[in-house]
Amino acid sequence: MRRLSSKWLRLKLFRKNTLFFLLFWVFCWIFGNTFLYVHRSLFSDRCTDEESKKILTRLCYDYTDGAVTGDLCEDLCVTHKLVYEHCLYYHPGKKVIQANWHGSLIILKSKTDTFSKFTAPVLSEGVDTQTISDAELLVMVAVEIKNVLGLDLANNTIMPIMAERRKRQNWRIELASMWSLFQQEEYLIFSLLQDFSRHVLHVIGTCGHFYAVEFLSVGHSWKQSLFNLEEVVGQCKSGHKRLNALLDIAVSFLDMVHQFDNDFSHRLHLCDVKPENFAIRNDLTVVAIDMDMAFFEPKMRNILEQKCTSDKDCNFFDCFSTCDLKTYTCGAQRENNNLQVICDKIFRHWFSTNIMQSANSFPLQAELHRAVQECAQSSNNEKPLTELYKLFRASQKQLQDINV
Repeated sequence: MRRLSSKWLRLKLFRKNTLFFLLFWVFCWIFGNTFLYVHRSLFSDRCTDEESKKILTRLCYDYTDGAVTGDLCEDLCVTHKLVYEHCLYYHPGKKVIQANWHGSLIILKSKTDTFSKFTAPVLSEGVDTQTISDAELLVMVAVEIKNVLGLDLANNTIMPIMAERRKRQNWRIELASMWSLFQQEEYLIFSLLQDFSRHVLHVIGTCGHFYAVEFLSVGHSWKQSLFNLEEVVGQCKSGHKRLNALLDIAVSFLDMVHQFDNDFSHRLHLCDVKPENFAIRNDLTVVAIDMDMAFFEPKMRNILEQKCTSDKDCNFFDCFSTCDLKTYTCGAQRENNNLQVICDKIFRHWFSTNIMQSANSFPLQAELHRAVQECAQSSNNEKPLTELYKLFRASQKQLQDINV
């Protein structure tokens, strides 16, 4: 009987140990796979100097082989007046590299790492790039811009983009390089708007599929003031001085919203509003530096007009629409607006009661806080815009009076 009990006990312990081992093995398997998945997701496209230098080396190989060209290629690949500094962002759909050009910082950007990933221009059968007429070229470019931005542009808008390159001898290579740039929405927006708006980055030059833009002080979500004001306007030890600088930047945000809504042939929608996507110049002008998620009205309507079962299906990042439950289709009209999102994601942080109290109180503090909260909830654009303009300017006047 004792032998049976002993055997039964050993069998029971064996089963328990086996079960424990199996559970432990399953846990380790799940944990290991989860860790690998997260690691691959977060770090497979991690920004490294080694990978970034390889990207630029391949670009210079293409330049040496006569596959690409651009006004910055010589400085990057031959004279080395354009020198790599470090990688800023490396992810599918975005490569951003900081470089030094003639002693000044610039940013190199491209949608992909290699030139070969872009499609070549499709020419009519028998047509050579050297003999293609201006009319045929205009049609090609217009179609490409229509595909990328959803815009029908006039000839006098398109021609300046390529006029200088058209005169050069290596036009075939120029066209191929230009075509890789035309397939990048952000490059097109910067190029089309830089002569019309202070609120977009200036394109400095190009090499193959990479384009260089100005280096500016970028916003940071972890900073209380979002922007590093010390880099731009010097030391801001006074709370009132910092708040006055923030009010200047806030007014510039309003100027940008008004321009993007009214000054172009179509409204420009910002669908990814966060501090990291904006920068400021030395005069505190706000600049949109990441416009991969910026869309003109025609393309915005195409993006929003999708099948749906609820309003949640009609949310495209910061651009919202509503679901028609009769047709199960999202409305093509955006329901919120640029100002509402900026009030919610930028101004609400700035003009919270805690931050403003740190600058000492002033008479319009509570009213400004209320106006920002209402703006973040309002789908109306004009009334909150006008009210905020008045309050920002009045607040600055009050701060000046306090400091006198």
